[in-house]
Amino acid sequence: MIEFHTPVITDKPWVDALLKKADCRACEYNFTNLFAWGGAYGQEIGELDGFLVSRLCGSLGCSYLYPAGEGDTAAAIRALEADAASRGAPFRLVCLTSPQKEELEALFPGAFRFTADRNGFDYLYDIDRLSDLKGKKLHAKRNHIHRFEENNPDWVYEDITPDSLPECLEMDKEWYRRSMIREGLAEERDLGDEGRALRLAMENYEALGLEGGLIRVYGEVVAFTMGDRLSSDTFDVHFEKAYGELQGAYAAINREFARRVRQRHPEIRYLDREDDMGVEGLRKAKESYYPDLMVEKYSAERL
Repeated sequence: MIEFHTPVITDKPWVDALLKKADCRACEYNFTNLFAWGGAYGQEIGELDGFLVSRLCGSLGCSYLYPAGEGDTAAAIRALEADAASRGAPFRLVCLTSPQKEELEALFPGAFRFTADRNGFDYLYDIDRLSDLKGKKLHAKRNHIHRFEENNPDWVYEDITPDSLPECLEMDKEWYRRSMIREGLAEERDLGDEGRALRLAMENYEALGLEGGLIRVYGEVVAFTMGDRLSSDTFDVHFEKAYGELQGAYAAINREFARRVRQRHPEIRYLDREDDMGVEGLRKAKESYYPDLMVEKYSAERL
């Protein structure tokens, strides 16, 4: 049985080293996501012969991520299968990218049944397109930002700092309160998995190496976003919040942060804005920017 444990902040150096070797564009292969969302997915990690291995447990049972690192991949997969057997559970891999799926089939021909998980596909956008918003397809985004700038002539963009993190947290609380009012809810609900993940990320902002930006109007934070590097050419945008009643606020923070990432990291080609979880409104919003690539995801069950 493999020794798995809940991710802690001191795991970041060795996990990052193995993730760098894997150089994967899927958002599951990022330490911030493993750390901040670990509680939501019952996720644990371990180190196995030069690989990062991860086990997730939810309502459908337990599954594993594809090993990330360098070495004998087939041996690592057999070890994961043995771990599942020792726990009396079927062996299943989830969030496989297309290259991982192809490698798994080559290593174990005909041994797995693959199923696409459209709700888990990551949306990747060329950073220049999000920074410059050129072309007919993004005309509506330019119009939204123009309206935002007209209605809020004193708006300013700033990098998030430790001093401004509490303001972002307060803005998120207010965003949540307003969302409850829109939904007609009289009593406050639990913040949910995203709220808990965001707060954990904020509490460990510097240790996680996160970068973020915010927009102020009349000195008040009305939008913020944050993320960090995912792979050699891709930057992962983990969280983004804006007051929906301010037309163009979402489009503005999206554009300004893309420009900031491009300025600070000229080697970055894509922004990964993660998946849509099958939420209709979220899918519509992500598709409205016309993704340049989709990181397809699959599950693999042992036959």
